[in-house]
Amino acid sequence: MPFLKFKKGPPASAVLDMKTQKCGLRHTVFSANGDEYTGEWLNNRKHGTGTQVWKKSGALYNGEWKFGKRDGCGTYSVLYPESKEYVRKYCGQWKNGKKHGYGTYYYKNTELYEGEWIEDQRSGWGRMYYENGDVYEGEWMKDKNHGEGIIRFTNGNWYEGSWRDGKKNGNGKFYFCDKGQLYAGLWVNGSAKCGTLTDFGRGEAPTPPKYPIPKVHLVDAQLVLQEAESVYRDKY
Repeated sequence: MPFLKFKKGPPASAVLDMKTQKCGLRHTVFSANGDEYTGEWLNNRKHGTGTQVWKKSGALYNGEWKFGKRDGCGTYSVLYPESKEYVRKYCGQWKNGKKHGYGTYYYKNTELYEGEWIEDQRSGWGRMYYENGDVYEGEWMKDKNHGEGIIRFTNGNWYEGSWRDGKKNGNGKFYFCDKGQLYAGLWVNGSAKCGTLTDFGRGEAPTPPKYPIPKVHLVDAQLVLQEAESVYRDKY
């Protein structure tokens, strides 16, 4: 009588590991540190749509995941101890666990930023609403105003032009709407260096100077400006 051959199966440890593999939709899974996640999995990693609650910080994320990291669209909120309520901090796009793409960030005060992000930093185009009422709209790089942008101040004045590392740098125009004047010229590290100051909307200005700006006639005004700018060109 021939002997029967039985196919050898995987070891018990491997069977247990396969049974505990998290794939697809799961109920809430608790971590050893108290964090909890409810949502979809793929090969033991958060993948798809789900909600994560961090016990230590009280933060909450609800949105899309990819291979264990926040990726796609999602909302990040924090728990306020006083009210025991969640307050939204960021709503928008994520990539590889960081704010990346278009999104809105809510600061502790009334400040708010809406625009583009690259690896958790404001970069690209965006609009920033400051606590004092000023509004900046334009380009950003590594969390600073950088490129072309406009800032409007609460007193009605505004600046449009070039920025670098968070300061006015390059050519720009500053509209003194309260005085009815316009400065157009070169800026270096936030300070006006050389340009022209002219009357602009003087008749509608609430507090214009007593006398208008006198006109100066030069043989070649453009040449004078170019020579003055050449002194600062290498500084910005």
